[in-house]
Amino acid sequence: MAAKDEQKETSEKKPSGGSKKKWFLIGGILITAIAVGAGVFFFMHGRGEAEEGAEGEGENKHQAAATKKVPAIYPMEPLIVNIHDSGELRYLKVKLEFEISSAEAKVEIDPCLAPMKDAILVLLSGKQMEEITSTEGKNRLREEIMATVGKIVPPKKITRVYFTDFVVQ
Repeated sequence: MAAKDEQKETSEKKPSGGSKKKWFLIGGILITAIAVGAGVFFFMHGRGEAEEGAEGEGENKHQAAATKKVPAIYPMEPLIVNIHDSGELRYLKVKLEFEISSAEAKVEIDPCLAPMKDAILVLLSGKQMEEITSTEGKNRLREEIMATVGKIVPPKKITRVYFTDFVVQ
């Protein structure tokens, strides 16, 4: 019976091996997470300090970024047109947004909206599916839209064309 009591005492004193492994694993994960977080923090903040420390260049860059204007955007309603695909008729849905020279330019573009839509619809409906499905085709279409709209709106009011939705069915 004394042997059984000794075994109970020794087993109560020793924690199980699984418990140690569990705490070791949790500690390792915690240390790794802290190290990764600190690395990301110092990487992100260290880049800004290095730029600022280079003879005042950092301040100039931050000032330039602060004074850089956010482009004004003129959105249009989605346009849906029929296009041809090897004798088959398909639908093209396009949503365009125009980058304009200033927020004030919107007032000058508003009266031109109906002629712009009409010209773009005519342009799009004359396209074949093969012409517009590639990246090159979309870029060419973007240039054609700029040229078409440039004939309608006052000069230099629209600076870029963005496709924000482009679906062919």
